[in-house]
Amino acid sequence: MTTSHKTLTRTSTRRWNQTSTRRWTWSWARLAALVLIVAAVLPASTGCRNAPAATNVVGPPPEGEVWLTAQQVRDAKVQVEPVAEHGVGNEIVTSGRVSFDDLRVAHIFSPVTGRIKRIVADPGARVKKGAALAVIESPDVGNAFADYGKAQADLVASEHDFRRQKELFEAHAGSQRDYESAEDSYGKAKAEMDRARQKARLFRSSSSDGVSQELTLRAPIEGEVVARNVNPGAEVQGQYSGGAAVELFTVGELDSVWVFADVFEMDLARVRRGAAVSIKVVAYPDKAFAGKVDWISDALDPTSRTARVRCSIANTTRELKPEMYATVAISVAAPSVPALPRASLLRIGDQTVVFVETGNAPDGRIKFSRRIVAVNEDEGTDYLPIVRGVNRGDAVVTSGAILLSGML
Repeated sequence: MTTSHKTLTRTSTRRWNQTSTRRWTWSWARLAALVLIVAAVLPASTGCRNAPAATNVVGPPPEGEVWLTAQQVRDAKVQVEPVAEHGVGNEIVTSGRVSFDDLRVAHIFSPVTGRIKRIVADPGARVKKGAALAVIESPDVGNAFADYGKAQADLVASEHDFRRQKELFEAHAGSQRDYESAEDSYGKAKAEMDRARQKARLFRSSSSDGVSQELTLRAPIEGEVVARNVNPGAEVQGQYSGGAAVELFTVGELDSVWVFADVFEMDLARVRRGAAVSIKVVAYPDKAFAGKVDWISDALDPTSRTARVRCSIANTTRELKPEMYATVAISVAAPSVPALPRASLLRIGDQTVVFVETGNAPDGRIKFSRRIVAVNEDEGTDYLPIVRGVNRGDAVVTSGAILLSGML
């Protein structure tokens, strides 16, 4: 065999082998694809044979309805509550102001005009009745005791003159006019003596010193020094001198306070003495202070057409401070009527709507229907009386209504 023949033979053999390899590779690829197709089709075919034929097709929910599965309801935390009767309008809510209990507070003024020499009690201090609050230097103190001494001397002199004139008149040695004049002078001296004594007693009760002209201002009741409006060296106006005296100290108890509320004329007939009240203030928005009504004014304010109602509040923690503004809820009697929870209401434009659970859809989902309602917002607090739109027993959505509204 020649060299060229051998070369041709080897080339032909290599080409045959390559062609055979391609054919087998293509055959195995087709077989693998066929197996995958059969594996995918057989379960589907089996499922189609085993599945029942669809009898009806569920369409989209009607307008104004939302259909949710039970799992979706749980995930959205939708809660419903049946419409029932509740006591509505059982509170009158109004504004108020915290004040001292007038029977347990003292507003202390200076009885004399002078200068504050020393402060003894500071704000927040607890003082007993008669405890020193401040020392005041005043010439009024010296004048008062000087007037008292002069009145004593004048009384003695007028008494001597009266007795002398009386003896002369009885002996027919003096005129009746001189006797009556002496008697009148003696009466005036006694009156002046009484006046000077009372004034000196006023200063003496405040521990005054006629020599140094100092007056010690004392607490008239036991309590806490709530306010102090002067400092050492300040000039003060006397309470009895005819000027505008300034309150120097406020001493009182804060474990019980008053709250004055303004109640409108139309609500006044429902308020009773002894009614329970609940007080809230801005400083403690999550805390309510309990008390009761103990006084109702017999006159209305001509401008606001309101009557003042005084509430007595226990304040053992001293959290309520005088002059705080408060929200006052006064309990009143009210009938039970079908009412909606305030939390169930939605405002959409000028309409008030709620969502009501109305049963199950054909596919088993829970149906929620939007309804337009009317309620009386002038009455009630957490529950509002129903005017129209839902009936007693309807399951109203109280939580998650905003989410349902967004799905429409």
